[in-house]
Amino acid sequence: MASQDWFDKDFYKVLGVDKSVSAADLKKTYRKLARQYHPDSNPGDAKAEAKFKEISEAYSVLNDPEQREEYDQIRAMGSGARFSAPGAGGGGGFDDVFSRFGQGRQAPSGGFDDFFSMFDQQGGGGFGSGRFGQTTGGFRGFGGPQKGADVTARTTIDFVTAAKGETITLQGEDNVPFKVKIPAGVSDGQKIRLRGRGRKSPDGGESGDIVVTVAVRPHPVFSRDGLNLRVTVPVTFTEAALGATIEVPTLGGDAVRLRVAPGTPSGRVLRVKGRGIETTKGHGDLLAEVQVAVPAHLDDAAREALERFQALEPKENPRADLMSKAR
Repeated sequence: MASQDWFDKDFYKVLGVDKSVSAADLKKTYRKLARQYHPDSNPGDAKAEAKFKEISEAYSVLNDPEQREEYDQIRAMGSGARFSAPGAGGGGGFDDVFSRFGQGRQAPSGGFDDFFSMFDQQGGGGFGSGRFGQTTGGFRGFGGPQKGADVTARTTIDFVTAAKGETITLQGEDNVPFKVKIPAGVSDGQKIRLRGRGRKSPDGGESGDIVVTVAVRPHPVFSRDGLNLRVTVPVTFTEAALGATIEVPTLGGDAVRLRVAPGTPSGRVLRVKGRGIETTKGHGDLLAEVQVAVPAHLDDAAREALERFQALEPKENPRADLMSKAR
């Protein structure tokens, strides 16, 4: 910050608080503003980032009792002052303000060099890195407490638990168990964030989060397709050719009956409304894909019957369209 800005910038106004604000209310106000303007909440918004830096800078000064006292003294004594050359317009200005600042402190006599050296003595790191400068926490070094580190965890659950949802218990890095609510419809690889359950901030800020990555075991029958469930249903040749009513399983429920129309080919999908994954965002369907099962073994009577059918079936080549498109 340029030296003149210490007179021009009103940190209380920046944070929207009164000069008599308590430390607790100051912190509460800062956290609210920091959440509102944090770059993570406003990606690509240069104005929000600038505002975040401004409120963080104001908080870094007002949150420290000694800095706040000195800032108030500078503002009170330097109200209306401007840096001007000696003898210009009645004198005073920079040197007059700091000649009255503090008890037992040597007044600057060498202009800006002495002004900066005074802050070096106080903060140990020079103007901009000492007590009137940036803190070590916050966004890109600007003031305010920094958030604690996140903690990562992994868990593997079965397919039904992922579909229906459940509260499970995991072991924390400090060997203390913690509970995780698995929402209905969680998918493989999805991350669940437990806010404020991670490591504590090193300087009084918000705690980090626990981020749990969920792995879902495959189901022997069902698979996910968004909110829909898919299942492959074998049917016999005669069921597919002549039509039939068959039973189809559902996830964790009773079987449903489906009508297979005569002449149904392998790969045709039959839909059962509302029997898929149920979440707060909606319901999926059960998609039953028909697969014609070819018998592996035939007795003599069955073979003779099929041979008679073969002699009677339409003389159509089912691969004719395929061969034509391939040319």
